[in-house]
Amino acid sequence: MTIDLSRYLRRGDRIVFGQACGEPTTLVEALIAQGAEIGDLSAFIATSFSGLFTPETADAFTLSSMGAIGALRSMTKAGKLQVIPVHVSQVGPLIAGGVIGCDIAMIQVSPADADGNHSCGLIGDYVRAAVDKARVVIAEVNDRVPYSPGETIPASAIDVVVQVSRAPVEVAGGRVTKTDEAIARACAAYIGDGAVIQTGVGAVPDAILRLLGDRKDLGVHSGMLGDGLVELVEAGVITNARKEIDAGVSINGALIGTRRLYDWAHRNAAIRMTPTGYTHDAAVLGRLSRLVTINSALEVDLTGQVNAEQSGSAYMGGTGGQVDFVRAGARSPGGRSIIALSSSAKGGALSKIVATLSGPVTTARSDVDVIVTEYGAAELKGQTLAERTRRLIAIAHPDFRETLSQAAHVIQQRGF
Repeated sequence: MTIDLSRYLRRGDRIVFGQACGEPTTLVEALIAQGAEIGDLSAFIATSFSGLFTPETADAFTLSSMGAIGALRSMTKAGKLQVIPVHVSQVGPLIAGGVIGCDIAMIQVSPADADGNHSCGLIGDYVRAAVDKARVVIAEVNDRVPYSPGETIPASAIDVVVQVSRAPVEVAGGRVTKTDEAIARACAAYIGDGAVIQTGVGAVPDAILRLLGDRKDLGVHSGMLGDGLVELVEAGVITNARKEIDAGVSINGALIGTRRLYDWAHRNAAIRMTPTGYTHDAAVLGRLSRLVTINSALEVDLTGQVNAEQSGSAYMGGTGGQVDFVRAGARSPGGRSIIALSSSAKGGALSKIVATLSGPVTTARSDVDVIVTEYGAAELKGQTLAERTRRLIAIAHPDFRETLSQAAHVIQQRGF
């Protein structure tokens, strides 16, 4: 089914797309084809893995995002992406408050149930905020999207329906290297029986999940999850039995994986898709004990400051939900907050433990708990700045430790 967007969009409209694997690809394609004729359009999407957004398609509208996540990195390289530094927990409120403009919501949902409610399917997060704010809600109703329990959109809230039957965006797991495996072993040591885990998707999270087969009664409260979730649930490792809230249910905001994950989620009471007002909310997370959060970084300086966004002139990541979960894990009774990264980049030519960050501070050193590389874990919470430098140098790549020690000398001598 094709749609004539000029019937619903006005010149200067601001559009909010559903993101990640919940991206409404048919509607994105229509906007790419028709946007220039409507004129002066802008759009926001938090992440994208479809590959539809390219420097060439940016002429149809101005695109903004919370970072260069997924396939959006090519847009930042070309200077075609406007980056909004924002925590995931704040995207929904910013849409609701009109700070991130939303005249048009373009979303992907499942077919409706008997009561006329569509599941958000593969993405919860800020979808409902966009639907509630928009002048016009255009929904791509895809019969290949699972009806995932949790966030729903009533048919009465949708102004325009576009019926499609096409495979949703899929994101296959990354190739796990020996370095990834070493990082995963150090991270997994912090995950005991009954722990509640938050992690992202990619090679290191996949490697971590593979090491948890002997754990008991793990729980999940995360912003995103991939195929590794299914294996641990089917193995009886993830039961959510010991969680203080949402017992027996994995709480999640985004399913980012393959058909296996999507089929598993379909009408499965073991998972609930929720908005970021729940997945990332400090009050909700504060009710969980043994919460272990695992996030990534581009680089970490000798005092523990974390940069997860920009390397020199290249914008490569985003603020995301890191700070929301770092603070929650570090404060959780029996929990931990882990930042995991390899010790070097560019084939070993560049250290990722650095004297001075080459980009912004995503997570403050006062919030950081544990930094992990393939050389081990540096526990920083409660440690002096001088001791932090020693612990971080110990997990840096050996080729850079002498240079880092020289840079750390001043901090170690004066104490700051």
